[in-house]
Amino acid sequence: MIQSPAQQDLTQADLHLPKRGMPVTIITGFLGSGKTMLLNHILHNCQDLKVAVLVNELGDIDIDSQLLVSVDSDMVQLSNGCICCTINDDLVEAVYSILERDEKVDHLVVETTGVADPLPLALTFMGPPLRDLTHLDSILTLVDAEVFSPQHFKSEAALNQVAYGDIIVLNKTDLAPTQQVEDLERWIREQKWGARILRSQHSQVPLPLILDTDLFRPDRYAAEAKALAEAAHDHDHHDHHGHDHHHHSDHLANDGFLSVAFENDRPFDLEKFQTWLSEQLSENVFRAKGFLWFEAVAPRYIFQLSGKRYTMDSDDWPTTPRTQLVLIGRDLDAQELRQQLQDCLA
Repeated sequence: MIQSPAQQDLTQADLHLPKRGMPVTIITGFLGSGKTMLLNHILHNCQDLKVAVLVNELGDIDIDSQLLVSVDSDMVQLSNGCICCTINDDLVEAVYSILERDEKVDHLVVETTGVADPLPLALTFMGPPLRDLTHLDSILTLVDAEVFSPQHFKSEAALNQVAYGDIIVLNKTDLAPTQQVEDLERWIREQKWGARILRSQHSQVPLPLILDTDLFRPDRYAAEAKALAEAAHDHDHHDHHGHDHHHHSDHLANDGFLSVAFENDRPFDLEKFQTWLSEQLSENVFRAKGFLWFEAVAPRYIFQLSGKRYTMDSDDWPTTPRTQLVLIGRDLDAQELRQQLQDCLA
C-alpha cells in the first residue's frame, strides 16, 4: 500500500515516540502518609520494570528526592535503570523530559505534595498534549490509618485525595487499633465506592496490585476534561517547550497551609534540639522532614515528623554535613520557627 507524504511523516514521527501510551500512576496522600516510602518500595522491587519518578516537592528545599536518591540536578539515573526527576514549574515539561530520553521507560510514577488536590494533575494527563502520549493508569491515595479522620485537619485536599483515589492504601495499620482501621475503611468505601482498598505497613504493597491496573476511568471526569481542553485552545501547541502548563492549585492558601524552610552550615546542639522538639514545637506543625547535623555526632539523621510521631534514622553524609529542614503546617509563624531553630545551633 502506497502511503501519502503525510502518512509517511506520521509513521516517522511514531518511530521517534517509543514511549507513546506510557502508563502513569499518580501517588497522592496527606502529609506524612508514606508516599516517599512507597516510591522507594517501588524502585527497590520493580525488578526488570524501568520506572520514571516525578517528585513534586513542597517547600524551598528538595527533601523527598534526596530521600529517594542523591540528586545533583533535575534528573538522575538510578542504579537500577530507573530515573528520578523533580517537577519545577511545569508538569508537561517534566513529562517531555522523560519521553524524549533514549532509554525505554515502562511506567511513570508522579508523587504529589501532601496538600495537593490530585484532580488538576489527572486532568493535565487527560488533556492535550499528554493524553496522546501517556495513559493514566490510576490515582493511588495513601492514608495514615493512625491519624486520618473524616475531619482531617479541616483540609479539602485531604478529602479530595480520597474522593479521587482509584486505589486507596490504608498505611501504618500496625499503629492503629483494629476497630479504628475497620471504621476508617468503612468510611472510605462510603466516600469512594468501587475503589481498590489495600492495607499496608511501611508502605509495603505488592506491585501487581498498584501498577498497570488500568483502574482510572476518564469518563468520570468528562466535564472537567472538556473544560481543560477548551482552555487549552487559547495556547499554541506547536512548540510544547514554550508553554506553561502549571496546574498547581491554590491548595496551600485554600487550606491555610504554610511551608517553612531552615538551612544552616552549623550543627545543632542535641539537647537544645530535643528540648525544642518536646516543649516548644508548635502544635500547628503537622509535618516536618529533613536532614539533621548534631555537634560531635558523625551520622546524618533523617528526620520525619507526622503529627506527634517522629523518627530519626541515621546514615552517612553523602556530602558536607548541612542541616536542611522543612516544616509544614497551618497558621505558622515562620520567623519565630526559624529563630527557635537558630537558637538550637551549637
